[in-house]
Amino acid sequence: MLKYKEQRNRLTQVAAAAKAGISERSARRVERSDTLPSQGPARSWRTRPDPLADVWDAEVVPLLHADAQLNAVTLLEELQRRHPGQYGASMLRTLQRRLRQWRAVHGAEREVYFAQAHPPGRLGLSDFTVADALGVVIDGAAFNHRLYQFALAHSGWRHVVVVTGGESFLALSSGLQAALWRLGGVPEEHRTDSLSAAFNNLAEQQELTQRYEALCSHYGMRASRCNPGQSHENGAIESRHDSLKTALDQALRLRGTRRFDARADYEAFVDAVVQRFNARVAPRLGAERALLRSLPPRRTAQYEELPARVSKYAIFTVKGVQYSAPSQLIGHRLMVRQYAEHIECWLGGQCVLQRPRATHRDGQRHPRDIDYRHLVAALKRKPGAFARWVLRDAVFPRDVYRRTWERLAAALPERQACKTIVGLLALAADGHEAQLADELEQLIELDQLPDLHALSALLAPPRGHMPEVAVQLPALADYDTLIAQAQEVAR
Repeated sequence: MLKYKEQRNRLTQVAAAAKAGISERSARRVERSDTLPSQGPARSWRTRPDPLADVWDAEVVPLLHADAQLNAVTLLEELQRRHPGQYGASMLRTLQRRLRQWRAVHGAEREVYFAQAHPPGRLGLSDFTVADALGVVIDGAAFNHRLYQFALAHSGWRHVVVVTGGESFLALSSGLQAALWRLGGVPEEHRTDSLSAAFNNLAEQQELTQRYEALCSHYGMRASRCNPGQSHENGAIESRHDSLKTALDQALRLRGTRRFDARADYEAFVDAVVQRFNARVAPRLGAERALLRSLPPRRTAQYEELPARVSKYAIFTVKGVQYSAPSQLIGHRLMVRQYAEHIECWLGGQCVLQRPRATHRDGQRHPRDIDYRHLVAALKRKPGAFARWVLRDAVFPRDVYRRTWERLAAALPERQACKTIVGLLALAADGHEAQLADELEQLIELDQLPDLHALSALLAPPRGHMPEVAVQLPALADYDTLIAQAQEVAR
């Protein structure tokens, strides 16, 4: 009405009504009235009959009392079955408005969210998030991974670690300790969601796992978790997952490619993005860091020790994962230290083997990490065993070697094909893996089989030529002359 009056000062009644978006009849009513519409008496009558008057109290409300979660579509379909032809689809919006008003007055109590204040130095949060959607490619293969993130609730400082396995205790422990030591202090409380790596979700007597309880006790933190299924209780870290992955995606777009040569390059990229976040909260972090507790003298163990025996097949198993070992270790019992990203094999206080930790992938019942360098010497003595070797498909260092074997097996007799592929693996083990892979790619493109002797000659180091040195011996009489001169000087 105020907009209409403003326009009416300089326009006709029809034009002012059009400008204000009201009808001419409403314009005439406004001009006749001496008060504002809100100051008039409340209307106590309906302008049209209530279409639900016969069924609302008698049928709809009893259904809502029986189950308040019934929606308008279900109720309308039920009314159509009970009263055929009386309630059409146009009644849905009316029923939705009526339901919303009924629930506002008679509905069940709704969940209330309580905003929390986070004093400095009190709360740190940890959580994992799946980052496969970033589409990162490392060394030509899709890199499926998670991101572990630790954040301080007050300042917003964060630390991120790339994780290739699941949400294990080792991943939690190594990520948390790396964050605390980079931060330089410890908060009073550490909160996660209901991680099975930290909490006994199926046990009522013991809430924390022994390893997680020992970890928190080592750093003097109080452990807590949000209620199962209530992710908003951990919202201070959940919201940071979205901002982190959005920032990583934008940085990858700006970079122009999602391919990295090595995992270390991708980890450095992630760390650079995280440091940009931390630079924004540097003043708040400075105030919070002064209130953090001191770190303990050292870190606690970030690994799990498991015994394993190397079998006659030069294989040992750790938690269902098979690893190869040098043949010299056959029959020895190793103490395997399993970290979040790698394993170490110890024998008598000496680390004899270190390998990246193999993880379960889609369709794999028993993951395998077979290093062909451990077994190629034995294969050279028994090349015929390669054709039906159980671990054959896991031994190829690159996909091009597997494709080469398939072509050799299809075109050559089995014995000759085995000798050729074992010879190629031996060449690769001598330090020519990448160069030999390029040569094999070219042969596949040319539809030619590899010639082991030709490739050996091609990859052999160039022979050095010894220079011819002519040595001329002096006459013995010259030594007598030198001795005589020396005696003259001495006199």
